[in-house]
Amino acid sequence: MKPSNVGGQAVMEGIMMKNKEKYAVAVRKSNNEIIVDVKEYHGVAPWKGIYKVPFIRGMFAFIDAFVLGLRTLTFSANFFEEEEEREMTEKEEKREKIIQNVVMFFGVVLALGLFIVVPFLFSSFFRNHIHSNVLFAIIEGAIRLGILLGYISLVSNLSYIRRTYMYHGAEHKCINCIEQGLILNIENVKKSSKEHKRCGTSFLFFVVVVSIVFGFVINYFVDLQILRVAIRLLLLPAIAGASYEIIRLAGQKNNWLVNALSKPGMLMQRITTKEPDESMIEVAIVALEEIFDWRSFQEREAGDLETVPATQIPYTRFVPPNDGEKDKAKEDSIENVTGV
Repeated sequence: MKPSNVGGQAVMEGIMMKNKEKYAVAVRKSNNEIIVDVKEYHGVAPWKGIYKVPFIRGMFAFIDAFVLGLRTLTFSANFFEEEEEREMTEKEEKREKIIQNVVMFFGVVLALGLFIVVPFLFSSFFRNHIHSNVLFAIIEGAIRLGILLGYISLVSNLSYIRRTYMYHGAEHKCINCIEQGLILNIENVKKSSKEHKRCGTSFLFFVVVVSIVFGFVINYFVDLQILRVAIRLLLLPAIAGASYEIIRLAGQKNNWLVNALSKPGMLMQRITTKEPDESMIEVAIVALEEIFDWRSFQEREAGDLETVPATQIPYTRFVPPNDGEKDKAKEDSIENVTGV
């Protein structure tokens, strides 16, 4: 079956699912209630046609993923601050916006320093002993990959991060379920794979691989170390763009070459995804149902579907306090699930 092109992200005690410009965030509150917020995100690019330009679109897709990820994480975190709800004043809203922008800025700076500058400085210690540009670039890439693996392995020991990894697994399982032509229900999701070729973890692996290639070219033509670092920073958007094209190809094709290229990233996902429980799978199903008509998708790919009963999952539609309906919520539930 063809890819659904549905993407997603684990958030605090929940999941965000995105299809084209529509996205849904489903969060499991401490009282076991599922809250769902459905919105649209049109991206940061002023011209939508730019998302059709190879390599260039990857740069904007990377920025969009970062911006939307921070937005949905903030939304989910709001349910776990203080139990007493209150409306923010205009001054508080501006202050929160400033804090979000500062966090975003330092997050980018930290990522650049940790995964670009630091590996280069470490690898520079080998410079006097290694005269092969290829080997030098590989060592630098290996250090970068080691830092990445060490980081995601270390944070996986934190309980709340482990739960986030479980939600990450639920997200992948739901998408794999519908892309395999299976009925979207808890049992089918449970037996689906928790690894997916379009995962952001695989994207990070390809970033490392592409950076090795770029590093070889830079080391071959540039001798001054400070200039090498500067060029690496300037070429980061190009590295992200090239990595995006690779993972996009991996998500669309299913042959031995693409599967071989995807294998290392899939292995890394064994760290960043964990087996979810049924309550997490319910959250993932709710989020997916809100933004994607998987029944029509499967009908186009496999013919008519046979209607079957499914467990209904109750949830509450999120209503922003500033709408004047703070105490009012719309009760809804997922329709009976159908499949082949």
